[in-house]
Amino acid sequence: MSELKRTPLYEIYKEYGGKTIDFGGWDLPVQFSSIKEEHEAVRTRAGLFDVSHMGEITVKGKDSTSYLQKMMTNDISKVQNGGAQYTAMCYPNGGTIDDLLVYKYADDDYLLVVNASNIEKDFSWLNEHLEGEVGVENISDHIGQLALQGPLAENILQKLSKDKNLDDIKFFKFDAHVNLNGKDVLISRTGYTGEDGFEIYCKAEDTVSLWNEILTAGKEEGILPCGLGARDTLRFEATLPLYGQELTADISPLEAGIGFAVKTTKEADFIGKQVLKEQKENGLSRKLVGIEMIDRGIPRHGYKILSGNDEIGLITTGTQSPTLKKNIGLGIVDIQFAELDQQVEIEIRNKRLKAKVISTPFYKRPKK
Repeated sequence: MSELKRTPLYEIYKEYGGKTIDFGGWDLPVQFSSIKEEHEAVRTRAGLFDVSHMGEITVKGKDSTSYLQKMMTNDISKVQNGGAQYTAMCYPNGGTIDDLLVYKYADDDYLLVVNASNIEKDFSWLNEHLEGEVGVENISDHIGQLALQGPLAENILQKLSKDKNLDDIKFFKFDAHVNLNGKDVLISRTGYTGEDGFEIYCKAEDTVSLWNEILTAGKEEGILPCGLGARDTLRFEATLPLYGQELTADISPLEAGIGFAVKTTKEADFIGKQVLKEQKENGLSRKLVGIEMIDRGIPRHGYKILSGNDEIGLITTGTQSPTLKKNIGLGIVDIQFAELDQQVEIEIRNKRLKAKVISTPFYKRPKK
């Protein structure tokens, strides 16, 4: 068995009570205190996540924009300098290779942030399809990444930034040169929790000191270090897809409900465009829906969704929602069973338990 990869923060997880698990080949903390406590901290105050396992790939050269237009489902030409865009990469059959963020420094200079388990696969795919004057480089090993999320995130991080007003960094925008306690970092107003907050990219060697400094700065606000468990329940409540569950090589971005990141009207012929265009025009045969249990039971990943004698879909993610206090799930179902309030059954431990289709996202943060 190959050894698990570790982030620069691995050695100090124990100091904060971190319990680690194997997550896609990485030794990462599932929790520090408890998943519910960490979840609540992010919804009401602030939580800090180590996301240094995520991958960073640079795309540089004068043909970078046209190349990315070919590779990505979203319209890269709409991204301005200092802007970020959520997008996907697809196979020719419309299945998803990955969902990712694209940061634009300039027309000839981009940063892609990809899922940890897909770094090598994505990098190979990008290399295989190089066109024009473009170079791609995997810089993941040199970058640390922290996510500070929650309604008090800005108050906390501002304490460490003397030269920039962080309120100027709007949603899906970034500043590539912020001085945080003497360290040069990139800060973007993005996240994976459904809350306001920031993702902070730093040199790998600065990760530990920044982690400690942010937790110290946020003590008064009740900040908590957070693990993958809370990251998953938070993103699930906000109905943000997880690669390997809601998005796979067999599930298209349209089926997974991220059609907003697929621009089939754009001029560039991106890989998979024809299939996705047909899905849009002819209608989907299946789609991702929200499920709420009527009977007692929790719908877990991989459980069958049934109607009468037919298997009509599968649960992709499910849990007891810490915020809503309900047993809910996301599932891919045949399109004729996707209407709201449609009754279905979930097979849980060889029992068929009643459930119904409900609207998503399950959670939206309150407007200020």
